[in-house]
Amino acid sequence: MRKFSRVAEFLSTYDRLLESISSRQARAGIIGLGYVGLPLAITIARAGFPVTGFDIDPAKITRLNAGDSYIEAVSDAALGAEVDGKKFHATADFAELAACDVIIICVPTPLTRHREPDLSFIRDTTEIIAKYLRAGQLVALESTTYPGTTKDVVKVILAQSGLAAGRDFFVGFSPEREDPGNRNFQVSTIPKIVAGDGPQAAALMQAFYGSVVETVVPVSTTDTAEAVKLTENIFRSVNIALVNELKVLFDAMGIDVWEVIEAAKSKPFGYMPFYPGPGLGGHCVPIDPFYLTWKAREFELSTRFIELAGEINSAMPRYVVSKLAEALDVKAGKALSRSRVLIIGLAYKKNVPDIRESPSLKLIELIEERGGTVDFHDPFVSEIPPTREYGALKGRKSVSLDKARTYDAVLIATDHDAVDYGALFDQAALVVDTRNVMGRLGFSGETVVKA
Repeated sequence: MRKFSRVAEFLSTYDRLLESISSRQARAGIIGLGYVGLPLAITIARAGFPVTGFDIDPAKITRLNAGDSYIEAVSDAALGAEVDGKKFHATADFAELAACDVIIICVPTPLTRHREPDLSFIRDTTEIIAKYLRAGQLVALESTTYPGTTKDVVKVILAQSGLAAGRDFFVGFSPEREDPGNRNFQVSTIPKIVAGDGPQAAALMQAFYGSVVETVVPVSTTDTAEAVKLTENIFRSVNIALVNELKVLFDAMGIDVWEVIEAAKSKPFGYMPFYPGPGLGGHCVPIDPFYLTWKAREFELSTRFIELAGEINSAMPRYVVSKLAEALDVKAGKALSRSRVLIIGLAYKKNVPDIRESPSLKLIELIEERGGTVDFHDPFVSEIPPTREYGALKGRKSVSLDKARTYDAVLIATDHDAVDYGALFDQAALVVDTRNVMGRLGFSGETVVKA
């Protein structure tokens, strides 16, 4: 060990950090232990690196250090193995950042009420890192953001420590690519976009992430890497908006959009199926496009195509509620204002407990604004947790599906596999289906309306 220490004295900061990464002696610090941070932390620990997880929620810290996971993608067994093996521990003491060689930021990047980027979590986190920054650290941002954030925000704040970027510390960007509920991919098997601020930072990013995941995809700049992530999600947003618009148009024409898509996807080239729904959910697709539209104003450019897609997708909950009101009026002879509605699925996508930006929350709000009474059933969400925009809904609990017959209408917002749709079909007086799950399963008739 003494011999290594003498050799290290003659190595540059970059060389020492690269050597510690190559030997897996580098300690990784993951800030933010949510849907992105926790799976990443456990994947890094499995790769042989010691990992410290940081979060401001003491309840999370207690659970994690006891081997109790709150993220579906990380089992208790997987977490417990790394905790027991001393490869992972969680803390709320950010002074421990000084002991980390690689620091990865995995914090939220929401929008403000005016649909502008809210970088407060990134800024606050980076300022904390700057307090404990020392020579020989690599700081990587994974939070989705607009091009320029890594070099113009993160690097600038860190430089206020008096240390020099590219000499004393290094900065990079590697966008998260999580798909909650998708069991076909894990963090280690999803190709990882990596970029560094300068050639040495780029080499460190490739060395570290290359030790953790199967495939790294280097790009030339952090701006490019940030643009890659936005492009991926804008692609989805625009195509979903297209089929949502077609749904409204085809419905007016008496054409079933689901049948159209099913037939169109038989074409083996030049077509990729996307599906309509009650609105966009999740932390990425409904939010990320607005990061780029905001940044475009700096260059006096408009992003009409992207903004139009956002408008269409944002309008879908109101369209669904109008279809619900129409169905109640025509099929049941009852106004929405006097109706009891059961929403199936609070999560934003099937088979996950994730309610971030879920259109179901907006649907509840809109129905109640029109005087209706709303409950929800979700096998993955037992109670509505605190949310930024729908605080009044906190604490509402999922009701039993066997009560479906007591409602004037059942609105399917999320097509969880765990729901007994046959029983629902038998019990419900009226089913308004935004996911075509009843049609796919062969349940049709006067009591089923597609929306």
